[in-house]
Amino acid sequence: MQMIYCVEDDRNLRELALYALKSSGFDAHGFETAKEFWQAMGTEKPDLVLLDIMLPDDDGLSILKRLRDNPDTRRLPIIMATAKGTEYDKVMGLESGADDYLVKPFGMMEMISRIRAVLRRVGIHEEDPQLCLGEMILDTRKHTVTIGHQQIELTMKEYSLLKLFMNNLGRAFTRDQLLSSVWGEEYFGETRTVDVHISTLRAKLGSYGKFIKTVRGLGYRMEEDQ
Repeated sequence: MQMIYCVEDDRNLRELALYALKSSGFDAHGFETAKEFWQAMGTEKPDLVLLDIMLPDDDGLSILKRLRDNPDTRRLPIIMATAKGTEYDKVMGLESGADDYLVKPFGMMEMISRIRAVLRRVGIHEEDPQLCLGEMILDTRKHTVTIGHQQIELTMKEYSLLKLFMNNLGRAFTRDQLLSSVWGEEYFGETRTVDVHISTLRAKLGSYGKFIKTVRGLGYRMEEDQ
């Protein structure tokens, strides 16, 4: 079942959209503020985001930019929704990376149709659901990591770190970049947090933990050769 996040501060519209989505066979969660949305993103990434431009604590275009700047959410389908119907607002949303645009008030059947159309369109260019490195397989649909026939139990942050590395083999990340990508920009902890999670991730991966290299004075990267 595909997961849709609805970020909308109008309670009535949000609840109506969630009802329509669930009635149409989607799993759906709604958020009134950007803060609630980012907290949820740290737990589970959806298949599509329906994003209002005007929010009480942030604006949708800023959220859109942040999602597109993050390697882990760069291809996440996003439909912008706003009461503003000017050509400028529509162009700004699409040029900033939105996959589609809905102008309020919109009908629920139109919303469902647009969502399904975007999901079909991006599905053509969907990344391989399995990321492989030797006998290590990260399945993005099942949200599992296996080595050989053994499943490796990882925390959400460890899984997100490994997925980021496996999607970017050979690329070095600073600790700040890892914090921003995995923990989110709202996280104000120390970069030591990254080191601790890398250490536990390496231990859980056993011999495959050696693929995660320390880049002295910078951060970490995953290489194809130990």
